[in-house]
Amino acid sequence: MAYTLVSKTSKRKLVWVRLPPSAPYAQSFTKKALGSWHFRYPDFSLKNLDYHRICMKRIGLHVSIAGHIYESLGRARELGCNTMQIFSRNPRGWQASNLEKSDVEEFSRLKIKYDISPVVIHIPYIINLATSDDSLYKRSIDAYIDDLKRADLLGAEYFVTHLGSHVGSGEDNGIKRFSDALKEIIKRAKSKTTILLENTAGSGDGIGYRFEHIKRIIENQANPSEIGVCLDTAHTFAAGYDIKSKAGLEDTLKKFDKLLGLGRIKVVHFNDSLSPFDSHVDRHQHIGKGEIGLQALGRIIRDPRLKNAAFIMETPKESDKDDKRNMALAKKICKGR
Repeated sequence: MAYTLVSKTSKRKLVWVRLPPSAPYAQSFTKKALGSWHFRYPDFSLKNLDYHRICMKRIGLHVSIAGHIYESLGRARELGCNTMQIFSRNPRGWQASNLEKSDVEEFSRLKIKYDISPVVIHIPYIINLATSDDSLYKRSIDAYIDDLKRADLLGAEYFVTHLGSHVGSGEDNGIKRFSDALKEIIKRAKSKTTILLENTAGSGDGIGYRFEHIKRIIENQANPSEIGVCLDTAHTFAAGYDIKSKAGLEDTLKKFDKLLGLGRIKVVHFNDSLSPFDSHVDRHQHIGKGEIGLQALGRIIRDPRLKNAAFIMETPKESDKDDKRNMALAKKICKGR
């Protein structure tokens, strides 16, 4: 069992709370859920402790891998993250340099030292598993397998995958192409990293903007239980799922649960939306500055049905100040403030 500092008494005595064993991601605890407590100074009164203000959720950002890839962990820590998302290479090019053994070892060491978990790796933009172009299709499959192997080397827990574009060949064809490609990838890669399918806003010829698309892809896999989901709040809203209102969020989560099961949601891309509801336009915005709004985002991050998901922001960034502001606000609304 681990202990963490909760507060100090008026006499400057330290008060420690006994926490459950560490997990890939933690939760927001209530008094009942905290269970067994241990205090170094038993004379301290519990009445002033606000249990609902202890937020232990995994909250992070997409961070840069500039320099050595392990430096991303230091950036995440400095920004206040306890989870993070990265690209494992240049996301806009096909060529990828090999990961140096020393860099991989240092990445693993710092991941443990800074307690940053889960580590999420995002698929490069150029990969399209839904395309009808056979040459691009084959190249995308090969690149995907290479990226999965890189994720394995880094000990990443999750590999987030956009579903691509059918490029005019039709949604049914795009879904089939993606399903077949994923089946081949899983068979060939034999990866330990869990693949997460990310829902989309539905712009252009993109697939994945309906939960039914994701369901069809997962059901076509040899082991459907091994595939998870990354739910993007901005994409969900722009795709026409009303997560802004309390009733709309309830309806959306019930639909997802019925089709796929809420337990599949391992990561939430926690973004406000610059685009209006049902616009099918993928434009992210700072937390509380977009069309979804602070109140609705607060309901989402505190929803107990999403308690085991890591919340990772992909908000606009001109400087580290933007990331720090978004992190501070996400933590604040997680605590119900």
